[in-house]
Amino acid sequence: MSKKVLILTGDAAEVLEVYYPYFRLLEEGCEAIIASPTKKTLHTVVHDFVEGWDTYTEKPGHLLQSHIGFADVEPSDYDGLIIPGGRAPEYIRSDANLPRILRHFLEADKPVGAICHAAQVFAALKDTSFFEGRTMTAYNACRLDVEQLGASYAAETLHVDGKLVSGHAWPDLPGFMREFLKLLK
Repeated sequence: MSKKVLILTGDAAEVLEVYYPYFRLLEEGCEAIIASPTKKTLHTVVHDFVEGWDTYTEKPGHLLQSHIGFADVEPSDYDGLIIPGGRAPEYIRSDANLPRILRHFLEADKPVGAICHAAQVFAALKDTSFFEGRTMTAYNACRLDVEQLGASYAAETLHVDGKLVSGHAWPDLPGFMREFLKLLK
């Protein structure tokens, strides 16, 4: 039986951080399900690094159909979870269904992949005990978010702590997916 992985995202997700994991999971024979606050066509964005800028730039990306709304997600149906970054995490974290979804994966010790701004989503839990004593990385602008969870911020761009795989940004996707797939198998 193939593995089933949930991808939690929304509008303004970084296009590579959604598409790369999605197609990589399909390539491995996994079932990949994209969930968003409501089932809809999502608008992704392209973040890039430009010399001389202190932050990234953003342009519209591709359209992407989600398969299911958060309210309809039954987390026990899934073997793993991936949370892409971009700006989507800053608003999906306020969805009332998000804590129950996240809590399931963390309590069941299933593989969780969080890249870029995804660490912001974990603020929805209110209970930071899942992260106390752990180490994770994220986009450098999210260092405070990681530390507010009670985790230590790893300077390296890819970090694995138990079943939690975290990455800095889209250039880290090859290693991020390699490590996530190791845990999933």
